[in-house]
Amino acid sequence: MDIEDNISNILSTIPQDVTLIAVSKTKPIEDLKRAYAVGIRDFGENKVQELVEKCDSLDKDIRWHFIGNLQTNKVKYLVDRAYLIHSLDSIKLLNEIEKVYGKKNKVAEVLIEVNIGRELSKGGVLEENLNELLENVELCKFVKVRGLMAIIPKGDDKSCRLYFREVKKIWNTLKNKEIKNVKMEILSMGMTHDYKLAIEEGSNMVRIGEGIFGARNYNK
Repeated sequence: MDIEDNISNILSTIPQDVTLIAVSKTKPIEDLKRAYAVGIRDFGENKVQELVEKCDSLDKDIRWHFIGNLQTNKVKYLVDRAYLIHSLDSIKLLNEIEKVYGKKNKVAEVLIEVNIGRELSKGGVLEENLNELLENVELCKFVKVRGLMAIIPKGDDKSCRLYFREVKKIWNTLKNKEIKNVKMEILSMGMTHDYKLAIEEGSNMVRIGEGIFGARNYNK
């Protein structure tokens, strides 16, 4: 199976209104070019430096998604590069994005990452802290929240569905509220091994790396 076949197979299993992000972290530019050649325009990176290098050397119509843990001192590198930041998870990070994007008079489009499994090893805001974060989003001029993102704990199909449903429930609740600078348009959940379940439970954006590019090489 090669990259082109993998993409074709995945696209045949997802509805047209679901966005496929090719998660290209650790992958060489040649692999991204192959995915681009068969129509992929949304690519995901979880390290700022890698996103910057690839963004600056590939076609300008690519939509770059930053999906990793974002340190405040790296926000400045995403201006004019990141189409969507998936990992807003704290007031501190929100304030830095607002400040940095404000200096450039640009608007950052972001997703709030929810730590639905309450895992210490993962980023994301806990559900009980979500309202406080949203109250601070309402004060912003340069940050627009377009939805939620979640990385769920590993488990069987039943537990995956439960976590996906919990996130969708939060998403639905927020969708029915009038919150300044917040619109629930995107629900980013589901990866290589669980994206079909995620779509069944309401996801409209999936992040697939291994299923497209094969196993990652972290030794590079």
